[in-house]
Amino acid sequence: MKQDYIPLEKRSKRAIKDYHKMQRKDWGNVNPITKRTENKKAYNRKKSNQRWQEHGPMVGFFYG
Repeated sequence: MKQDYIPLEKRSKRAIKDYHKMQRKDWGNVNPITKRTENKKAYNRKKSNQRWQEHGPMVGFFYG
């Protein structure tokens, strides 16, 4: 059986809320947070620490 259309003004608050919720769109796979590119000139602690771990501590630079 087909339901009769009830105008928004005559619906309950909960029904109005559910109606508006259905009308909204979602972001899908897009992250709505603004993305920033990293500053290439700034010091990056993670990057320098990673380089140190790859090559090990610098040993042998003793001047005497």
